[in-house]
Amino acid sequence: MSLRKSIPVPGLPKPSGVWTNAVLTQPGKMLFISGLVSRDADGNIVGKGDIEAQTRQTCENLKLAVEAAGGTLADLVRVDVYITDMNHFSTIHKVRAEYFPKDPPASTMVEVSRFVSLDAMIEINAIAVLP
Repeated sequence: MSLRKSIPVPGLPKPSGVWTNAVLTQPGKMLFISGLVSRDADGNIVGKGDIEAQTRQTCENLKLAVEAAGGTLADLVRVDVYITDMNHFSTIHKVRAEYFPKDPPASTMVEVSRFVSLDAMIEINAIAVLP
């Protein structure tokens, strides 16, 4: 019996490479969410050139992924945030505060040169512990 289960995430496009959007461990109820960008359900980047819109869509995608496994954003214990311009730090955190108003998860933010999708400005992966 496998100790991990891939979780399909309604509302997110099927991965275009070798990964799953979310993996749940059993037992232990740890959920590992692959890096998500601001893609809508059809696979289109939302908010091209707009870091606030991209951050909001990426957070919505995180919400979809954790909810697909039976959790909430409050169950996230860690997020890793990759951005193409550290000058967007305050805008990104303004949006994140809407999604994590209390007891936010541990986090790392790193500036990178680019993503697989050239229109993406932010990517977030996460780990959750589900009840």
